[in-house]
Amino acid sequence: MPAIEIGATLEQDVVVQDEFAIKFLGPEGARVLATPRMIGLMERTCRDLVLPMLDEGQDTVGTHVNVYHRKAALMGSTVRFWAELVSVSRRRVQFNVKATLLDPVRGEVVVGDGTHERAIIEVQHFAKT
Repeated sequence: MPAIEIGATLEQDVVVQDEFAIKFLGPEGARVLATPRMIGLMERTCRDLVLPMLDEGQDTVGTHVNVYHRKAALMGSTVRFWAELVSVSRRRVQFNVKATLLDPVRGEVVVGDGTHERAIIEVQHFAKT
């Protein structure tokens, strides 16, 4: 079993660009960080945090997300995605997650926060043969 470091954290900064913005309101509508993209970036940060702690041939897949999207992040803004590894039980790893807008005037503003769970898998078991 891998050596999982409880309390480990990781931060990753992302600039909100077209690929991360909502599109259903059209080009003249709100161009802000989409909730599904925010959640995906939170998941990526969690995976990137735990991946170096796993044994060779292992990876993780998301199994549960409990996130609140609190504020809008406009196009061009920088959002910091933060993950903290808080527990591991068998093959389940739990994280606290947060996305904060790096605002030069207001400082860090919470865009979203919550919890996320990932399952440790053996990649070969899930690979197509």
